[in-house]
Amino acid sequence: MSPPLAGDAAELRRGTAYAFAAYGIWGLFPLYFHALEPSGAFEILAHRILWTLLFCVVVLVVRRDFGWVASVVHRPKLLAGLTLAALLIAANWVVYVLAVITGRTYAAALGYFLNPIVTVGLGVFVLRERLRPLQWAAVTVGAVAAVYLTVAGGEFPWIAVTLAFSFAFYGLVKKKVGASLDAMHSLTVETLVLAPVAVGVLFWLAAKGSTTFGGHGATHMTLLVAAGVVTAIPLLFFAAAARRIPLVTIGLIQFLTPMLQLLIGVVLLDEHVTGALWVGFGIVWIALLLLTIDSLRQGQTNRRNNRAAREGDPTEPCP
Repeated sequence: MSPPLAGDAAELRRGTAYAFAAYGIWGLFPLYFHALEPSGAFEILAHRILWTLLFCVVVLVVRRDFGWVASVVHRPKLLAGLTLAALLIAANWVVYVLAVITGRTYAAALGYFLNPIVTVGLGVFVLRERLRPLQWAAVTVGAVAAVYLTVAGGEFPWIAVTLAFSFAFYGLVKKKVGASLDAMHSLTVETLVLAPVAVGVLFWLAAKGSTTFGGHGATHMTLLVAAGVVTAIPLLFFAAAARRIPLVTIGLIQFLTPMLQLLIGVVLLDEHVTGALWVGFGIVWIALLLLTIDSLRQGQTNRRNNRAAREGDPTEPCP
């Protein structure tokens, strides 16, 4: 069996760097959205949609990359799926921004810690996938965490649950209907679908005299405009990483985002996390530990199986 090629190792290193860049940027989002005060969640969402769309269009014009548009227009099922994905990600964005600007970044972090567990659960109940024992244990522990947080917190943890489920369903929809489009094409369609709603929100805010764009200095206006680049860049990094490194590696690196969010919320934004909530985080982390162990074991099994298959292939070149 041939040893790994130097070029493959370089691609793995590059892909890992891209993944850390993507999840690192996402983890720093609380600082960015906190800097957008006094803008409200819906105004930030509207600007994020419109400036992201403009960014995507500029990139596509530079690349002269519009050949894929006709295929989307003539595939109603794909277009409907991307529309649903757009609505799900819009709900995710607005709840996330609302959590940050109202001093509940820790709740957003909890949502993204819960997300992998919800995703696994959707695999069972929607895609009828079979779970391994550790995956079942993780889902069960995650459900216990949700019940505990509801009882101990005295209210339903709607921010964390909404973020976890909206992003999990977004991933499910993208898996079902959006796999044929790359990240830039998909993001363009999704923001294009949401653009009329974003324009309507800005007109509504302007009519109420509640818009902050242009009324709070050049820095504030620049930060709102930059929402397009800030949204698109980590998605492009993520797409580049996904093509180069195993899914198991991506799954482990993704925990960087909620960890950074939690640290930023508690340390830099001085948010108060109750003892009961820390216990809830601890239960969730047990579930994530179980998922991590299962992923590492499965990765080792897959590598052994692949190695055995290559060694048993008579066409495999000799060392």
